[in-house]
Amino acid sequence: MEAPGPGSGAAPAPPEPGTEAPPPAEASPPAAARGAEDGRLRPGAKRVTFPSDEDIVSGAVEPKDPWRHAQNVTVDEIVTAYKQACQKLNCKQIPKLLKQIQEFKDLAPRIDCLDLKGEKLDYKACEALEEIFKRVQFKIVDLEQTSLDEDGASALFDMIEYYESATHLNISFNKHIGTRGWQAAAHMMRKTNCLQYLDARNTPLLDHSAPFVARALRISSSLVVLHLENASLSGRPLMLLATALKMNMNLRELYLADNKLNGLQDSAQLGNLLKFNSCIQILDLRNNHVLDSGLAYICEGLKEQRRGLVTLVLWNNQLTHTGMAYLGMTLPHTQSLETLNLGHNPIGNEGVRNLKNGLIGNRSVLRLGLASTKLTCEGAVAVAEFIAESPRLLRLDLRENEIKTGGLMALSLALKVNHSLLRLDLDREPKKEAVKSFIETQKALLAEIQNGCKRNFILAKEKEEKEQKLQQSASMPEITVTEPLEEEGSTPAASENGATEPAEDDGGDVTDSDSDTDEEVDTGERPPPLPRAEEPPRSPAASPASAPSQRNERRISVSSPGRGHKIFVVTRVESLPERAAEDATHPGPAPATKPELPAPQANGAVPEVPAGSAEPGAAPSCESAAHDAPLPNGLKMDFARALPETPLDGNGKVGSCAAEHGKRSKPSPPPKIRAS
Repeated sequence: MEAPGPGSGAAPAPPEPGTEAPPPAEASPPAAARGAEDGRLRPGAKRVTFPSDEDIVSGAVEPKDPWRHAQNVTVDEIVTAYKQACQKLNCKQIPKLLKQIQEFKDLAPRIDCLDLKGEKLDYKACEALEEIFKRVQFKIVDLEQTSLDEDGASALFDMIEYYESATHLNISFNKHIGTRGWQAAAHMMRKTNCLQYLDARNTPLLDHSAPFVARALRISSSLVVLHLENASLSGRPLMLLATALKMNMNLRELYLADNKLNGLQDSAQLGNLLKFNSCIQILDLRNNHVLDSGLAYICEGLKEQRRGLVTLVLWNNQLTHTGMAYLGMTLPHTQSLETLNLGHNPIGNEGVRNLKNGLIGNRSVLRLGLASTKLTCEGAVAVAEFIAESPRLLRLDLRENEIKTGGLMALSLALKVNHSLLRLDLDREPKKEAVKSFIETQKALLAEIQNGCKRNFILAKEKEEKEQKLQQSASMPEITVTEPLEEEGSTPAASENGATEPAEDDGGDVTDSDSDTDEEVDTGERPPPLPRAEEPPRSPAASPASAPSQRNERRISVSSPGRGHKIFVVTRVESLPERAAEDATHPGPAPATKPELPAPQANGAVPEVPAGSAEPGAAPSCESAAHDAPLPNGLKMDFARALPETPLDGNGKVGSCAAEHGKRSKPSPPPKIRAS
């Protein structure tokens, strides 16, 4: 029996207790499925189909090359394209821009600057600039005070991002770029890899625009320098920027002057930024309202700066001696801070006293600004104590303070023991004194202070040059051995220190070494004996001192970086002139080996020569000639007198000087030359 249909109105009877309901019968296939099997679809049915893999992608379009217009472009093409764009957009051409385009020379690299400062740029004028940006890139694009609105700013920033038109961009004094303009600027900052410098002075960054810029700085940005002076940052915009910059590792310089930053929330945000970011090197907070309370927050962040912040500018922030106490306790902990500018704050003498011990304990501050800080002679004395203790301070600014004779005297005395301070800025005109003679004293003290700074400058320059020479001579010298030379000439004259000074020849000057380090030069294995040229006949009556000697020379060239080309000459000595007559009797002189000087000892003494080292057949007048005539190699007579007397040999001849005719039973070691 069929179960009653849904429209019958009778409910199914519940099963009796103790009995189980029979399993439900299989449902018949739906009508749609039955119709599909029959090849028919019910009216209103839906069906989904997918194409085959080959038909999914119908085609592809390559992205446009942004530099397709910059291939082999000329100045005339740029001018023509810009004029046509202005005509098409029905806007006026900018004469200042056309003049700059005409002056473009090399278009391949980035051109130095595109200066549009002061020109009024509406949306159409900005659109016409695309014809230039698509053809030429620049280092600096100056859009200062160009009356940009939201549409024009958005268009310009999109162009600069797409064409990577600038590395330095100036959009200062544009107060109406609005939210869309800042949004386009943030997109440019995030997408452009070449933009390193952004100047947005006097361009308000309000609450609804700051999140875009903060997001760009947090995610990724190539910016290194960011100017946001007088940009209405106090409050939420600064909080967003400071939070974003905690994770920014690229920014190095941050300028936040004239933003009315307060000593509570704003300073607390800056303190937290310094705790977490150690990459910012310059932080400029001049002309704000940091106060002593805000300086306490900043000092907390400074204590965490193990490396990073190099320059801190707190000019005109209403700081007093209380704030200097915080700063004095912080300075011994800072390791990277080099410039501290506290000018135009009512610090007073007490503030400088609070700061003095911190400055003495600091090991990094090189430049200190205390201009117009209400100092008198008492404060100058405290500053002088710091100068006397500092071995590294380079510049100190004390202008616009009431420092009179007593303070100048303390500063002058401090400069006599300080050798690092190169510049001390003081008022040129002396201060009024009750005693008129003190005015002349002030002038004399000012002159002494300036002379002390000049002395330190000269000493610093000499020290720098000396360090450079030491660094250059620290590397090993390059040694080159030239081929043996045969020359005719007089015996080199002896210098005061006994070194050989060869005469000038056509090949160039030969100079002695002035190297700071002693270097020994070893020529390695002994070369074979050099052939001796035939000596010309000489008169027997000729004086041995004036007779020209002929020798073969082996030159070792030693060059030291930065010290010129030094040449040491090692001379192999020929026989003395008295032997010329004896040599002339032989029909053909045989090649003779050339003796050498023994290597000097470390203390400069001449090494002793064994008595049996005389060579048979040596000239008998060698000893007398050594005492009567100048020695070869430019040696002094004292050297000859220091030689030991050699006894007569078996043939009755006097042994020759071992310095000249050493016996060569075995090869002796090569000479060692010590640079002096």
